[in-house]
Amino acid sequence: MIKIMVVDDHVLIRKGIVLLLESYENFHIVGEASDGEEAILTAECKKPDVILMDISIPNGLDGFTATQNIVKKVKNVKVILLTMHNEENYIQKAIDIEAHGYLLKNSHGGELYEAIVSVYNGKKYYNVGLSSEHMEKLMVNKGRGKSSILTSRESEVVRLIILGYTNKQISEKLLISVKTVENHKANIMQKLNLKKKSELIQFGLDNDYLHLNRNLQPTSHI
Repeated sequence: MIKIMVVDDHVLIRKGIVLLLESYENFHIVGEASDGEEAILTAECKKPDVILMDISIPNGLDGFTATQNIVKKVKNVKVILLTMHNEENYIQKAIDIEAHGYLLKNSHGGELYEAIVSVYNGKKYYNVGLSSEHMEKLMVNKGRGKSSILTSRESEVVRLIILGYTNKQISEKLLISVKTVENHKANIMQKLNLKKKSELIQFGLDNDYLHLNRNLQPTSHI
């Protein structure tokens, strides 16, 4: 019997996944969570074998960060990232944090079953529509693409922070509101799993953010 936990902030999606998994005799649902913090607490309490983790959780910790915390705290747990994102930078991020599986939400039930059984038995399961050669390349790049998850706008914000710009100065330079700058900074810190501004500056210097394209076009006011 494989003990499974499901994490998704959308109740209907989460309940639908649970209902599907309950149709398999060798699966037992031991817990559910709607955000990253709840996922960590529930995983520590219920000790699931496999966790299906949504990546895009709007409130609190995102799926990547929650996965990293859970793997550190729960022995032998396997985490499959279940998401709508098939972009390469997300897949690279999943590889970098050593997620055991990556599956798109539009996959059919048979693929979900196969993914769970595979990771439970110690295998990796990444069904993302990429060739085996492309996946091997991403695996080789493991640990080198930590910054790839950032958008071009977030990358420009990092560059300006390194240069010593204040939030107000960044907002004026990029033609966005101060609130939007603050939101970008919060998202950046969360995506990179950083806590302090000094850590962000060091990260930016280590990853050559000072040499980003300085001619990025500003967007309209937000």
